[in-house]
Amino acid sequence: MKKIIFTSLLFLIIHFANAQVYGCTDTKANNYNAAATINNGTCTYNGANINPTTSKVLNAALLETSGLIHWNNSLWTQNDDTNNKLYSIDTATGNIIQNYTLTNTVNKDWEEISQDDSFVYVGDFGNNSNGNRTDLHILRVEKTSLLLNAPIIDTINFSYSNQTNFTATSSNNTDFDCEAFLVSSDSIYLFTKQWVSEKTGIYAMPKTPGTYVAALRSTINIQGLATGITYLEDKRLAVICGYSKLLQPFFYLLYDFRNNDFANGNKRKISVNLAFHQMEGIATENGLKYYATNESSPLNNPQKLHTFDLSSFLSTYVRQIPTSINNNKKKANFSVFPNPSSEQIQIVIGNELLGTNCTIYNLSGKSMISISLKDLQTIIDTKSFPAAMYIVHIDGQEADISFIKQ
Repeated sequence: MKKIIFTSLLFLIIHFANAQVYGCTDTKANNYNAAATINNGTCTYNGANINPTTSKVLNAALLETSGLIHWNNSLWTQNDDTNNKLYSIDTATGNIIQNYTLTNTVNKDWEEISQDDSFVYVGDFGNNSNGNRTDLHILRVEKTSLLLNAPIIDTINFSYSNQTNFTATSSNNTDFDCEAFLVSSDSIYLFTKQWVSEKTGIYAMPKTPGTYVAALRSTINIQGLATGITYLEDKRLAVICGYSKLLQPFFYLLYDFRNNDFANGNKRKISVNLAFHQMEGIATENGLKYYATNESSPLNNPQKLHTFDLSSFLSTYVRQIPTSINNNKKKANFSVFPNPSSEQIQIVIGNELLGTNCTIYNLSGKSMISISLKDLQTIIDTKSFPAAMYIVHIDGQEADISFIKQ
């Protein structure tokens, strides 16, 4: 049966590939191609800017607000190196609703906060402008326990795949500083600050506790410093916030990408009309209304919560991607890294899948390898696999994961 399914899938892929037209599919772009059926990331845009619709000064306890998520009908933020608390704040007023102490943790430089359905993630990976920090990690906090003020916390440690030299550089002269990350259904993606080139490097790693080498996936020239990101996975939409070296804030829109390859979709930069604001956090609930925070700066700009309406840039796209349809898609309860791969992949599972059988198929339904998963992390050598797409299937799972062997 599985062979028949994969053979049919291969036939459909070949059939539809012949009818596909690649080009810019965004009607708001300068080079929109009405004949294009698949977006190839070539859209170009005029320069744009935006004003906040509201701006509220935040409580003095949030002088160094440095990340933002929308959860449980409120916004959540943290300071980058002041204390080990998370704060829930009112979306309309910015007033602090409650604070939650992450017990037995140290805030060396908490630069970002992210989430999935079950956990809040706090990134302690900042203060690395010299590129010599070796204790980079992300705290994973179980949501229910956090609301009960008895947080259950574990840790994800990492290093960068292309960093081999940890000798301190001169200040602000490294590619390995980071203040932004997002969490997808099966992965963490880090967006670094490349101080000299003003690009952002995108790295991927598992989102389960452990120690990992984050794999460089791509680089985007955002012409600025990335300091935060918000993500709607079901809409294939991510928005970076950041600022120039002269503290001119901006948003950088990434949308209509495929397979979480954030660099292969539309890319549009929007300048924010708030001069000398050190914007650090961004969040959205629906992809059109956005919240953003800036920390207090020495240029007499206090810490603030701003709201922005990005409907004029994203309404057409967001309304084309119904959330209800995407939410019905079943998700695999395991991870495969890196993807694309070259010589090996790593399969990461939870305790409930220990002892289950894992099989990798090609698109013709042929089994390439079948093994029993005896550890939470299993490395599989793929050097002998021809360059192609493959399917990873674990017995008992309702969804599979595909990966590309380069």
